[in-house]
Amino acid sequence: MRLSKVNLFIYAWLAGLLLGATSAVATPLLVPGNFSARTDLSSSATVFDQAARNAEVEALNNLLREKQFDAVISRINQLTLQNYRDDRFYLLLAIAYDGLNRYDDVIYAAGQAIAVAPQDARAYVLRAGAYLQKEQYERCQMDLDAALRFNPQSRLAQKIQAQLNEKTFMPKPQQEEKPKTRSTRPLSGWLIVYFAVVLIAIFLYVYWRYEEVFRRPKNAFTKKEVEVKEQYDFIRQIGEGGMGKVYEAYDKALKRKVAIKRVRPELVRSAYVREQFLAEARMVALLRHPCIVEIYTVIESESALYLVFEYVDGQTLETRLDIDGRLPFSQVKQIFEYVCRGLQYAHSQDIIHCDLKPGNIMIYGDDNKAKVMDFGVAKRAIDHETGARTVAGTPAYMAPEQQKGFMRKQSDVYSLALCLYEALVGQVPWSVKGFDIARKKIVPASQVAPQIPPAVDALLEDALKEDPKERVQSIEEFWNRLKVIEPLEENLEQTHY
Repeated sequence: MRLSKVNLFIYAWLAGLLLGATSAVATPLLVPGNFSARTDLSSSATVFDQAARNAEVEALNNLLREKQFDAVISRINQLTLQNYRDDRFYLLLAIAYDGLNRYDDVIYAAGQAIAVAPQDARAYVLRAGAYLQKEQYERCQMDLDAALRFNPQSRLAQKIQAQLNEKTFMPKPQQEEKPKTRSTRPLSGWLIVYFAVVLIAIFLYVYWRYEEVFRRPKNAFTKKEVEVKEQYDFIRQIGEGGMGKVYEAYDKALKRKVAIKRVRPELVRSAYVREQFLAEARMVALLRHPCIVEIYTVIESESALYLVFEYVDGQTLETRLDIDGRLPFSQVKQIFEYVCRGLQYAHSQDIIHCDLKPGNIMIYGDDNKAKVMDFGVAKRAIDHETGARTVAGTPAYMAPEQQKGFMRKQSDVYSLALCLYEALVGQVPWSVKGFDIARKKIVPASQVAPQIPPAVDALLEDALKEDPKERVQSIEEFWNRLKVIEPLEENLEQTHY
C-alpha cells in the first residue's frame, strides 16, 4: 500500500501516542453483556482531535480503495479499544463487511450508522444491498425508498433497485394466439340487426333489475371519505412521524376532542399490506387500559387510512427531555410506573408494541401520569422460538433481534430499558462519551449522572442483554425491580451530560 508523506507522518504520530500511553484504557459497560466494574471515566485518554480523526478516516478510505477490508475492521477495533471514536466508523465498518460479503455484519453496522445519522443515504444503500443478497426483498425495498428519498441521484441505489426489480419481476405468461378462422359466408344485414336488438334488450333488463347498483358511487370509499370530513373538524397538525401526520380534531357527533393519524398512502398502497395493517390496527383497537392511549376507530378511505385516537392534553417524554435535559430519578420512577402498567396489560393480551421510545410516552397532569401511545406498528406475539416477524421500529431503540426482523415481548423490555437510560441521563447510551462500539459496551448511568442509584445499573444490565433469553423476561419483573429502588438526594443544577 502506498501512502503519502503526510499519511506516514500521521501514522507515526498515532503509533507514538499508542505505544507511549502508560495508563490503562477505561473499560465501559457492555450492551448487551456484563457491566464492567473497572469503567473509569476519569482516566485521561489520548487526545483525538478533529485533525487526527480526519487523518484516520482518510487512511481507512485508502485501505478500502485497496480492498484491504480486514485491515479496516482491525484498525477500527483497535481505535475503539483506545477510546478513539468517530461516527464515520460505523459507515466504514459497513463498507468493509460488504467487501467481505459478511452481510449480517453489514446490516448491523449500517443500522448503527443510521441510528447516528438517520439522513445519510449511504447507510441505507449498504443495508439494502445486504438485504438483497439475503433475498429479503421487502426490507431491501424499504431501505431503497429511504435512500432515494434522501438522495434521489444515488447511482448505487438505482443500480440495486434495478437488480431488485429483476429478481422480483414475474413475467406474464404469453397467451397462445388462437388461429384465425375466416368466415366462409358474411352475415346478412337482418342477422346483425337481430343480435343488436337482443343485446339491447338484455342490457335494459339488467339495468332495470339492478338499478340500485348502477346508481351507487363509483367506489365504496367515496362515502367514507365524505364521512371523515363531515364527522371531524381538523383543527391543527400536532405531530408527524414515519407513519404519517397527526392532527388535533373535534368529533362533532360525540362532542369531544380526538387525535387523528392519517397514515401515509405509500405504506398501504398494496392491497395485501392494507389488509395486514387494518387487521393489526383493529387488533390494537381492542386494548382498553387507562395507561394506553385508546384507538377509538379505524376509517378506511380510497387514498389513506385514518386512526382515531383518544386526545391527551400533555407532552411526550421526548419533549420533556428536550426542555429539561434529563429528569430526576423520583420523577422517572413515577412516569415509568404508568408505562409499565400499560405495557404489561398489552403483553397480557399478547400484543407487542414494537416501537417504544420517548416520543411514544405521553406525560400529563401535575403528578407525572403517563400513557403509552402509537401502537400503530404493534404485532401479536407468536409463541415459538423466533417470535413475531416485523421490520418496523426506530433503529436507536430496537433490540438486537428486532434489527434482524424478529420481535418478542422481551424486545419491548429492551426498548423500555433504553427509554429509562435516556430519561435519567438525557442521551441514548450510544451517544454517551465512552461508548465502545467494537465490544458494544455502554457507560453505566450512575457514572454519568451521580444522583442515579447504582442499583439502576444492575437493572439496566439485565434488561439490555443481547440474548433475549438472558434478558429480563417480562415488564412485570422490570417494574418489580425498579419500584424497590429508593431515590438518592437529587440536585438538578446540572441537567445536561
